[in-house]
Amino acid sequence: MAELDAQQLAAAELLLVPEYLMLQDGPAQDHAVLIQTGKFRDLGPAALLAARYPQLTPVPLPGKLLMPGMIDAHHHLTQSFGKSLAYGEPSEIFRRIWVPLESSLDEEFVYQSTKLAALESLRGGFTTVCDAGTRAKGDIGALAAATQEAGLRCVLGLICNDGSNDSTASERQVLKQQAERFLQHWSANALIHPSLAISVPEAASDEMLASVSALCAEAKAIFQTHINEHLASVERCVVQRGMRPLELLGRLGALGPQVLVAHATLVTPSELNLLRETDTAVSYNPVASQWKGNAVAPAHLMAALGIRFGLGTDATRSDAFRLMDCAEAAQKLAFGLGVGDASCGGGWTWFDHATHEGAKAIGLEHRIGEIAIGKEADFLIVDVDTPEMCTSFDLTWDLVRLGNRDQIDAVFVAGRLRLWQGWPLDWDARAVMRQAATRARAAVASAPIQRLHLPSAEHRLQSRHRAMATRKAA
Repeated sequence: MAELDAQQLAAAELLLVPEYLMLQDGPAQDHAVLIQTGKFRDLGPAALLAARYPQLTPVPLPGKLLMPGMIDAHHHLTQSFGKSLAYGEPSEIFRRIWVPLESSLDEEFVYQSTKLAALESLRGGFTTVCDAGTRAKGDIGALAAATQEAGLRCVLGLICNDGSNDSTASERQVLKQQAERFLQHWSANALIHPSLAISVPEAASDEMLASVSALCAEAKAIFQTHINEHLASVERCVVQRGMRPLELLGRLGALGPQVLVAHATLVTPSELNLLRETDTAVSYNPVASQWKGNAVAPAHLMAALGIRFGLGTDATRSDAFRLMDCAEAAQKLAFGLGVGDASCGGGWTWFDHATHEGAKAIGLEHRIGEIAIGKEADFLIVDVDTPEMCTSFDLTWDLVRLGNRDQIDAVFVAGRLRLWQGWPLDWDARAVMRQAATRARAAVASAPIQRLHLPSAEHRLQSRHRAMATRKAA
């Protein structure tokens, strides 16, 4: 048959017949899916759907997998352009790099950097990202506009830090009013799902923590905050508030099903119980642990305990397949090897938490996360007719360990083709790349960032000089 092209996939109604259709229980063959008005409207055996919709011409997809789009449960869209500044850096780089860098961004660069980050996410197989908020100046609408234009679904966080318990009642009232307006303004948007955020619990007063969480519960939105990620942060909270960050939220009644805590790498047994008892969700960010963390979150244990969690990039690399691989590998290295756990989640655990379990964590399970009738048609068409995967005996696990973003032929969000073979069809991605790269270099040069690790070329040269000096001394 003729090669598939983008034009075949641009129709308002599509009856797609992939070789594999990834359902919640695993891949199914000889199945078709009907897409109308941006949603999955029907699915089942291919012959049955072809007979049910004779007015539509089925689009066969031999050698292809149709699977749910993946979900990035923790991102910082306006930090992604600076990700290579984090290499070799010790923990808590937000103080030395992210805060000064984001504070130097103007509204135009917020838009450009966000659109670049959205492109990276879509290219990596993510159809939804959960953004934890930006400290950049200007209207957060620039960030929302960029993700919408790129076609990326976004849970968008508005930061509501008031500093500490020293804030005034009037300061807190202004922030609450801003939060209420933000939730209301975006409540009916097709691709933007409003959320409220506090960077870390010690960056806000007790009243703001409780109020913001309550506002989100009332609005059926998500309250995001970074919890128990680094030793310094945990200790700072203990010094300031007399308890650990997660314990503080528990005492304030600020935990619950509306809450998504990022990282949770340093959690005690009692804190795990607290997460489970309050049905608080977690974003497990294994690449962040690998690059700059103090520890790895016990995600496999969380799964066994029934704690909801999704996988997040934390603005590291926006490659969903590599994220799943790292999620499994981190658990194996940190926990599985020591107890002889050869399976460590069986592959499906990490696939599920990148898709429908991730949707539960970010509060969108009623809309996205799986190929199911009535859900938003956020999905990928993936080439599995490759040398690495043509002999697959376990397609789900192979996607975790062998899959990569180069296999993604098409990315759909809300039933619309957003990327074809890695590139958008309706906007100039390379122009955005050039603009963002130019602005990024200027921003890094002017921002008061402090790097503690030299770039590779300089580090290599310094290491050689030290080695030569050592040999001469010997």
